[in-house]
Amino acid sequence: MTLPSAPAPLPNPDDLLILLAVARTGRFTTAADGLDLNHTTVSRRIAALEKALGGRLLSKTVGGWELTDLGTRAARAAEGVESAVALLGGEAEKPNQLTGVVRLSATDGFSAHVAAPAVAALRRRHPLLRVEIVTVTRRALQHRSGLDIEIVVGEPQVHRAEAFRLGHYMLGMYASRDYLADYGTPTTVAELTEHPLVYFVDSMLAVDDLDAPRRLVPTMRDSISSTNVFVHVEATRAGAGIGFLPCFMADQHPDLVRLLPDDFQERLPYWMVLRPDSLCQPAVAAVVDALRRQTAAYEQHLLGRPAAGRVDGSVD
Repeated sequence: MTLPSAPAPLPNPDDLLILLAVARTGRFTTAADGLDLNHTTVSRRIAALEKALGGRLLSKTVGGWELTDLGTRAARAAEGVESAVALLGGEAEKPNQLTGVVRLSATDGFSAHVAAPAVAALRRRHPLLRVEIVTVTRRALQHRSGLDIEIVVGEPQVHRAEAFRLGHYMLGMYASRDYLADYGTPTTVAELTEHPLVYFVDSMLAVDDLDAPRRLVPTMRDSISSTNVFVHVEATRAGAGIGFLPCFMADQHPDLVRLLPDDFQERLPYWMVLRPDSLCQPAVAAVVDALRRQTAAYEQHLLGRPAAGRVDGSVD
């Protein structure tokens, strides 16, 4: 007589939550800090979970740790555990209520003007949903460990990922009215090149599509350079020089004047990049849909069209 084999032990729910933290951050140390544990404990609990589930859950990449196929299934189970725990301290779950954490990266301007309002509106309907926004201007990652969604400028060249164009935005040359009153309004490209430029730090610019000033007006000398586009806007408003700015940000400030719009109207695309399995997760799919809708609704602002009445470079 053959005795039935003992059932495999169930994984420890705490270990599943530790795996989820590593999957979201891509690093053991960062996950450990967030969980108030040490690196050794996190490593040991992941090893115990792998033993319980019978396979590798994480693989090492250049960008950090990424989930294997088994790890992806385990992380989804962990999200269920996380949601169940969250319900104990919150309101009762409603039908079709979205829960869990979605992590996205995007440029500073897109994050503030498109992503933030899109996510805020979505959370009004799904208050148990959490969204983490990492602001960064870079190429799409080949290994997007810890990220569900990336928004990048320019068409990405990626593997093992899904990518589609989200929309376009326009950049133009701007100066403050006070700056133009002090230094004169350039009416030609040659005159414009005599003024200092406010833009990205050239040596740290990782996105080829954003090199327009170096290509169009290579002789303009740098004034204030920054990796943050909000610094570009405020430095231009403060009179540091002529800023090459996203129209949807600059046009919100009546003290800024757009210069030579026929010569400088750089139209660039926003692309969305996702892991192949991301859209299978309802929370991620909902955030993707919210971002697409908000981008479409904000299209006129992104392209700078509402400012058509004040882009002639005149100073009132």
